[in-house]
Amino acid sequence: MRIVGGEFRGKKLILPTDQRIRPTSDRTREALFNILGHDSNCRTDSGPLPLGVRVLDIFAGTGALGLEALSRGASHVTFVDNHPDSQKLLRENVRHFNVGRSADILQRDGTDPGQPGTPYDLVLMDPPYNQNLAGPCVRSLLTNNWLQDGAVLAIELAAKEKYTPPDEFSVLKDRKYGAARLIFLKLT
Repeated sequence: MRIVGGEFRGKKLILPTDQRIRPTSDRTREALFNILGHDSNCRTDSGPLPLGVRVLDIFAGTGALGLEALSRGASHVTFVDNHPDSQKLLRENVRHFNVGRSADILQRDGTDPGQPGTPYDLVLMDPPYNQNLAGPCVRSLLTNNWLQDGAVLAIELAAKEKYTPPDEFSVLKDRKYGAARLIFLKLT
């Protein structure tokens, strides 16, 4: 697995030796960032997302989504995952990509991450498939003020996994890519 665009394009990620983590495929990651980069609803004063914004990569696993965001110009990424093996991989990948000054790693439960330091403009969420974790996570992010006004959430689920966003969000896109489903929400 490699970064598919931006400054680190082509650079390999350090991957797990087991199957516990399911990193987002290159194809799905490329589709996700193409939508963020070209959809008019995903623009900020700095330009297309993730350029110049604070990003939260929750259920981070290897950190592939957040590292892709840094490669494409995000100002800062906070990686959240509660599994010790994921924490180790995240530290290794942040070191491997030499982005320690632009990244934080938090060992927290994605469905109840507590309080943020500063709200985020973009959330990249890839919870384990078919475990209904997106709903509790989005509610917790909303309740605990993790989101800037107008924040965009990109959520990867299993293609057939059901999810209904809270009323505070508008659905920008809902697309399937093989075994994956990408839902883009905007806080209204």
